[in-house]
Amino acid sequence: MSALIEQAAAHWEFVSPLLRKPKSEVDYDRLAGALDELLERVGEDEAHPLMSLVEIISEWIEAWDHQQRPMLEASGVEALRYLMREHGLNQSDLSGVGAQSVVSEILSGRRQLNLRQIRWLAERFGVSVETFI
Repeated sequence: MSALIEQAAAHWEFVSPLLRKPKSEVDYDRLAGALDELLERVGEDEAHPLMSLVEIISEWIEAWDHQQRPMLEASGVEALRYLMREHGLNQSDLSGVGAQSVVSEILSGRRQLNLRQIRWLAERFGVSVETFI
């Protein structure tokens, strides 16, 4: 057996819990906790020896999230309503979109957001323009 396999075999019981794809919420939570600890240790050092483990666990967590917790598609108006609630805003706070009556028509679905309004909203909320398309 090669020296590398010998080392892996000698330490397997300690590292094997980190090298299993999640098959349950318990597995997922264990990996998420391990990822948090790894990120604290690695920081932003892309050359850190543990960075490959960070990447592996991150990919497994992301795959689990996509499979078990799919993101629902939201319309631009739904995203706007959500952002307004989160930021405690009302229609008059969105003067960059237009008059309050224009904002009201957009929120009720009687009017579509135009490109200028989408750009303003994206900048106002610090999100991509795709959020409102």
